[in-house]
Amino acid sequence: MPTPQKRGYFKAIKATKNKHWSSFLLTATPQSLWTAKRFAYGHAQPRFPSLPGAVTSQQMNSVLLDHFFPTKEPFSPPPRLRPHRTAPPLTMEEIALALSTCSPTSAPGPDGIPYSTWKHVNKINPSIILQTLAPLVRLGYHPASLKSSNGVVLDKPGKSSYELPSSFRIIVLIRTISKILERIIASRLLTAARLKGLLHPNQCGSLPGLSTYDACLTLTNDVRTLQRPRLKVSSPFLDIKAGFDNVDNNTLPRILREGGIPPTLVS
Repeated sequence: MPTPQKRGYFKAIKATKNKHWSSFLLTATPQSLWTAKRFAYGHAQPRFPSLPGAVTSQQMNSVLLDHFFPTKEPFSPPPRLRPHRTAPPLTMEEIALALSTCSPTSAPGPDGIPYSTWKHVNKINPSIILQTLAPLVRLGYHPASLKSSNGVVLDKPGKSSYELPSSFRIIVLIRTISKILERIIASRLLTAARLKGLLHPNQCGSLPGLSTYDACLTLTNDVRTLQRPRLKVSSPFLDIKAGFDNVDNNTLPRILREGGIPPTLVS
């Protein structure tokens, strides 16, 4: 039997931990909430794939590649690249804005160059990134050499079995200089889509100044508006699987051209 002094000692430790935890939660910021979750639940043990018929690492790699990247008709680049005369020239301000949204802690792709390096390069000599990406913007061309990537396979928590590739997800890490170019083009595409009226008024995702919080507020407002006259309210939620993977390479450019998107952005 533990002595009264020993019981009091452990009781004091427990009370101090509870007091510290309560104090931590009261002063928690949005950035530290993930830290609190990690303290509360700990780190889940990673689940290594045990796929039927895949014994060696090469076989497992092949099965996962076939699942995440099914064979499709290759997208043929234009036979000859021509500059788009109507394309606005790339500016240093666009590059600085794209870099400002890049996290220095994000993992780089095959080049191994983190965003912090590009930020340092742009601070010392802004013309380096400008001269590298300006021709690609003018030509409307994203070369295949910038599209190579590293894939990191992670397990999905809570699955009853980890013998199927669908029990895992993949994070694709491409070259950071490619992501900078993508952010610049995405910003231009967003501006063009807004000017052409191609965005739905309730669109929240992928728009600056709007987020999931705004979508939740919009949904809550609609529900309460309908509940006031005592109407029944229901809301379907759709999880579209592999939507981006199944975009047709010919249909999307046609839709963009019909919407009035500039040819350089379509390219």
